[in-house]
Amino acid sequence: MADPKPERGKARPFAGLTRDTGLLALSSLFADISTEMLYPVLPVFLTQVLGASGSAVGVIEGFALATQNIVQGFSGSLADRLRKHKAIAIAGYALAALAKPLIGASSSWAGVLGARFLDRLGAGGRSAPRDALVAASADEEHRGKAFGLEGVGDNLGAFLGPLIAVLLLTVWALDIRWIFYLAVIPGALAVVMVLLVKETSVTAIARPRADVDPRKLPAGYRRYLVAAAIFGLGNSSNAFLILETRALGASLQTTILIYAVFNLVAALISYPAGYLSDRMGRRNLLLIGEAVFLVSYLGFGLSRNLAVVGAMFVLYGLFQGIFRAVGKALASDFAPPSRRAGAVGWYSATIGLAGLAASLVAGILWDRTSHATVFLYGAAFAGLGALALLALVPAHPKR
Repeated sequence: MADPKPERGKARPFAGLTRDTGLLALSSLFADISTEMLYPVLPVFLTQVLGASGSAVGVIEGFALATQNIVQGFSGSLADRLRKHKAIAIAGYALAALAKPLIGASSSWAGVLGARFLDRLGAGGRSAPRDALVAASADEEHRGKAFGLEGVGDNLGAFLGPLIAVLLLTVWALDIRWIFYLAVIPGALAVVMVLLVKETSVTAIARPRADVDPRKLPAGYRRYLVAAAIFGLGNSSNAFLILETRALGASLQTTILIYAVFNLVAALISYPAGYLSDRMGRRNLLLIGEAVFLVSYLGFGLSRNLAVVGAMFVLYGLFQGIFRAVGKALASDFAPPSRRAGAVGWYSATIGLAGLAASLVAGILWDRTSHATVFLYGAAFAGLGALALLALVPAHPKR
């Protein structure tokens, strides 16, 4: 009789993952701690320390977001072409880490704009090559778990970063500029984690002449981008969720706590989501995630009760954890190893640019109609995006 132990081993939750998978998850943890330490203090620093206007804050963050989104597709394809996924990822992590103290050292909002550009250039440049390394760190049957574990690191960092910032400001009463200076420490640890990764032959066999044009990728992948873009047109910045929470009477501390819990929920669900996507199909789980988004946005749009909105924020964390892990894993399923970084990069760029458009529309709706219309608009596009995903993307994609 055959020994049943190997089969039981395969069923273990973390079976199929490698040391590199863990290192890449840690790199995302430290990088997001570094980034999210800045989240609760950057607007305050700009407006109260540097005297910047609200419009200046919008310009800085809009420009930073656009930079990160646009560069992702190009950096992924460049990494495929040069066969230097690890090197480009390290450069991106290092640039983002070094840019954060430059923000704190700025004496004007123009200086912050330049530093934020470097920060998001690094963040956008590292993402797709890092995701290609994640995909190569595990076999295809375990790829969802690999992206899920990376998502745990990313979202857990987003949970810890704001809490660390609040701790530094309230308990140790540090000057606000020190938040930016100290953010370089977790950023540097992220670089160290990637340095320890061993780039496998799977990520080093890219075609020497890989093209940056996403049209060179399979037709099924391009249909997936269409479905992702439709959904993304309603997925506006989380800033509107935070503003709505504040508008309903929550204190700044309560709002930051709700935001932290949102990221904690996303971290806790990321790995189970990736694990389940390996078994029930990524498209099907992504449909569940988009349905959760629709329900949470309806809750934001239809309720004026702070407790309900707080619960919807936590529910939204379930979507965030599912969407981040499973969406990227599905994008990588469509592409051969030689084009994988580019495939994930253009997917991320599509989501980001659609989200930027959604945020611009949401801002207009917020100012000129009502807060509720922002979320009802998002819920409508979530429904359209889910229908497009169901109609355009097969349950089991082929390259």
